[in-house]
Amino acid sequence: MYDVVIKGGLIVGGPMGTSKADLAISGERVAAIGQDLKGKRVIDASGMLVLPGAIDAHVHMELPVSGTRSSDTFASGTKAAACGGVTTVIDFTVGSSQSSIPEDIERRLVDAKRSYIDYALHAEVIGWRKSRAWEMLKAIQLGVTSFKFFTAYGSSGRRTDRGALFEAFQVIGELGALAIVHAEDEEIINCIMSSLRDDEFSDMATLAKARPPLCEATAVSDVVYLAEKAGARVHIVHLSSALGLEALRRAKSFYRNATAETCPQYLLLTKDVYDGVDGYLYSASPALRSSHDTQVLWDALIEEEISMIATDHCPFTREQKAWKGRFTDLPYGLPGVETALPLIFSEGVSKRGLSVDALVRLFAENPAKIYGLFPQKGALHIGSDADVVIFDPDEEWTMSVDNLHMNVDFCPYEGMAVKGRVRTTLSRGEVIYNDGVFTGTEGRGRFLARRV
Repeated sequence: MYDVVIKGGLIVGGPMGTSKADLAISGERVAAIGQDLKGKRVIDASGMLVLPGAIDAHVHMELPVSGTRSSDTFASGTKAAACGGVTTVIDFTVGSSQSSIPEDIERRLVDAKRSYIDYALHAEVIGWRKSRAWEMLKAIQLGVTSFKFFTAYGSSGRRTDRGALFEAFQVIGELGALAIVHAEDEEIINCIMSSLRDDEFSDMATLAKARPPLCEATAVSDVVYLAEKAGARVHIVHLSSALGLEALRRAKSFYRNATAETCPQYLLLTKDVYDGVDGYLYSASPALRSSHDTQVLWDALIEEEISMIATDHCPFTREQKAWKGRFTDLPYGLPGVETALPLIFSEGVSKRGLSVDALVRLFAENPAKIYGLFPQKGALHIGSDADVVIFDPDEEWTMSVDNLHMNVDFCPYEGMAVKGRVRTTLSRGEVIYNDGVFTGTEGRGRFLARRV
């Protein structure tokens, strides 16, 4: 007899594809999939989807930025994640040119110990030079195999220029690791910013003009070309525009080891929100785009030209985002770790023809494969971690800050009608969320050490 049996649901992401069956769990692992399985505890999933837990491969908990810190801790953020069907997050170290990458990892692991769900890390690379190659090797030995670079934010010291980027990519290629890149062309941004009148900085809508799709597209092209010549796998984070997608398509035509993610905000929100009274709350980088961009990204997502959905979860409260008269004084980032799965199910599966199988690939299988976690995570295979989401495809509800758990006092999707909701979340076989009640234990999450 198994410890837990989830009975009668439609299993998606199992070894035999989508099938109506029982799923059995022994200890922390998926033990069997079949009919009439017996368990000490039985969970009725009739009429429900049984999905592998989502992996949000791009979150920023407790991130220091613009003189403040993102409002979700590893405790509050991973609790909210579980309520939204996310069972694994990948956060980032806080990089510095004054510290080594291994030191950054060790510090971040201390912060992450409060997590309710399992977690991995990307290493943020600041101040790259060839003499630091040993740091990447040590990072890999510590279980961190993906390295984050910026092609913008030179004023903060984060930007890596093309020469250094190529050099770093060569090392990453030799090590078999993965480069991940925030791709915006800073030269274009700086040129536009230098031409702005002073009064334009007081208009929130200028943010979209100052960081246009062109700056994303040129950076994507450069980054993938450098990766191809260096022999490194590369992943573009938060793809936001039709032009950026066009550049990615061209790049992938000659280099298959390039992948990309997009985020719910670039599928569901447009730059029109900047004209509203609370437009400053939507400050983000990349900036929000046009309705044309959102439609093009949806089409690409449905065709699975984009490999995954991540959230870039970086929440700030209204007080932290208080308008000070210039959009450049705002911290950039939006909450999303709890809302992504139901939003994309509602807007993608229910309305636009995205298949449930594709949904699982975008949220679970593909991020697990790209980041070296499959099949431990991202699937409901025999022996996989029993990270399971029981999802009601028919429940209709209204999204509001009042019914969410993220540590933020506004919701970018306030008042949106949603079809589909997480009913139950299991992390390694343990029910930690069920029917609106969270029962997880702080600190139960484990660090996922990855290998190349």
